Amino acid sequence: MTLTLTNALLVDADGARHGGLLLDGGRIVAAGPEVEAAGESYDLGGAVVVPGFVDVHTHGGGGFSLHTDNPDEIRAYAAWAPSTGVTAFLAGVVGVPGGLPEAQIGAAVAAARAPGPGAELLGIHLEGPYISRRRRGAHPVSWLRLPDPGETERVLELAGGLLRIVTLAPELPGAAAMIERLRAAGVTVSIGHTDATYEQARAAIPLGITHATHCFNAMRPLLHREPGPLGAVVECDEVLGELIADGVHVHRAALRVLLRALGPGRAVVVTDALACAGLREGVFSFGGQRVRVVDGAAHLEDGTLSGSVLTMDRALRLLVNDLGLSLPDAVAALSRNPARSAGAAGRKGALRPGFDADLLVLDADLRLRATLCRGEPAFGSVSDLP
Repeated sequence: MTLTLTNALLVDADGARHGGLLLDGGRIVAAGPEVEAAGESYDLGGAVVVPGFVDVHTHGGGGFSLHTDNPDEIRAYAAWAPSTGVTAFLAGVVGVPGGLPEAQIGAAVAAARAPGPGAELLGIHLEGPYISRRRRGAHPVSWLRLPDPGETERVLELAGGLLRIVTLAPELPGAAAMIERLRAAGVTVSIGHTDATYEQARAAIPLGITHATHCFNAMRPLLHREPGPLGAVVECDEVLGELIADGVHVHRAALRVLLRALGPGRAVVVTDALACAGLREGVFSFGGQRVRVVDGAAHLEDGTLSGSVLTMDRALRLLVNDLGLSLPDAVAALSRNPARSAGAAGRKGALRPGFDADLLVLDADLRLRATLCRGEPAFGSVSDLP
C-alpha cells in the first residue's frame, strides 16, 4: 500500500523538521519537506511523527507473557504492543528451575518465524541464567547456572540465529569464553545482574560486551572509591546502557546523571515490563512467582522489585517532561539506540528512506494517536487526525 503523510513535525535522533513521509511496501520511500503525495494521502495537521519504539528488554504486557511455551501468547503481545508505541521488540526469556528454558526459546523462535500482525519480534533477549547469586534480583536461585561451552552451543542451536542479547555476569567462572563465543556468533553480550568489580568489568568489556542491562539495578553500586561495573560502562564508549525509566527503579536524579554520562548515542530506555504492564493493580505471575502490583510497581512477596509495569509511551513523557531531555534525544533512547543492540540498526529507529515504516503519530502532549507497523495500521488511525 502506498501512503503519504503530510504536514507533520518529523522527529528522530537526527533532529526535528517539518515535512511529510511517503510510504510504500512497508518502507519509507521519501522523507522531508519536498515529499509529493501518492496513493492515499493524509494531512496530519502538524502532529509529531517519530520512529516506532524498540523495546529490547521486556517480559510482556497487556496480560501476555513473553516467557512462555505458547507462540500464540507472544503473537498476542505483538498485537497489543503498538498501543504503547512499540513497533519492534525482543522476547525476554529468563531461567527455569534446574535447566535451560528450551520450551520458551522454542516458542519465541516459532513466533518469529510465523508472525502475526503488530510489532515485529526481532529475536530473543536471554536474561540469565548465567548471573550472580548476590545480584539476581527477582530470579530464583534454582534458575541460575554457570557458563558452560556445551550449554552455549545448545542455546545458540535452540535460538536458530534469533538470539540477539544475552545478559550475563562476567565475573562467573567460564564467562570469558562465553562472551567471546557469543560475540563471534553475532550476539550482543550485556553485562547485568552482576557483582563484578570495576576492574573485573574493565577486563571483560574488551572481550565483547557492548550493552549493559538495566543500569543501577541488580548490579554492584557506583561508589566514589569503588565505581563498580557502572563506572566501567560509562568509561567504555562501545557499551550502550539500559535504563528503566519509570521513576521507580531509578531515582529521577540518577536517571538524569546517567543519561548525561552516556549521552544521546548510548542510552537505551527499556521497560523490563511484566505481563501486568498496562493492566490495573492486582496479583500476577512472573516465571511462576507471585507478583503484586501496587502504586505503579511490581513486587515479589518478599518486597523485591520484579520487572515493571512501564510502557514505552509513558517512558517518553517521563524523559521529556520530567527529566528535560529534548525530544530527539528521547527518541534516540527509545528507537535508534535499542535498534543497534537488537541488530536492526540498518532498518529500524529512523525516519529515513529505506527504513521500515514503523511510525508513531503523537499529539502536542506526546500522547499516542496512531501507530503504523511496517506501513500497516496497528493502533489508532491516521485518517482521524488532526
